[in-house]
Amino acid sequence: MFHDRGSIDLVLVPSGLAIMFIYHLILLYRILYYPQTTVVGYENHNKLAWVERLLQATPNEISLGLSVISSSTSASSNLASLSIALSSFIGTLVGSSSTNLLTTQVIYGDKSQSTSTVKYISLLICFLTAFTAFIQSARYFVHASYLMSTLDSDLPVGYVQRAVIRGGNFWVLGLRALYFATVLLMWIFGPIPMFFCSLFMVAILHFLDSNSMPLHRHSFRRHSSSKVMCTFASL
Repeated sequence: MFHDRGSIDLVLVPSGLAIMFIYHLILLYRILYYPQTTVVGYENHNKLAWVERLLQATPNEISLGLSVISSSTSASSNLASLSIALSSFIGTLVGSSSTNLLTTQVIYGDKSQSTSTVKYISLLICFLTAFTAFIQSARYFVHASYLMSTLDSDLPVGYVQRAVIRGGNFWVLGLRALYFATVLLMWIFGPIPMFFCSLFMVAILHFLDSNSMPLHRHSFRRHSSSKVMCTFASL
């Protein structure tokens, strides 16, 4: 079908990226207007109730919430370190003009030096985006820890909820950047693996991002023994 091997990159690569972008635009629309159908909306709903309950807790109970926030901060920091390390590695490959990893007959597509540079720069952008998102996620989680540990304060619940939700949203954004990097990584082996990886990635993400559990209205009761029982009623 393609008489010139280089022309297949001009068709399959934009098509694969378009599939990924369209899927995420649809996902964003569902999160904004139909959050109950997405895992992100379901998790954010439960996080809001979690923060509301913790701000009504005793100092001993708040320490449990702080440990959860600390775990999220550590996870964001670790992925940020991984992203910047991979960015440095990709930057080294881009700067090494004498190194060409694509000179092989196995790859069906454009194997020119300019195309190789575009591949590495695209990967570099994805990893730097992931690094920035994970750093912002850790920043908001740290800020939420400060707010939650402010005892005997009339701080509005919405302040802490906003910090936790934004930390989680930046975490999701960082993961999405890594998903795009995975697809672009397959481009190194040719446009055909990259295109089929895009299709496979969208199918997997649709399964992972869809939620069938109904949202619950959380109600809390405090016992005299300072133990908390949460009862859930369906909307």
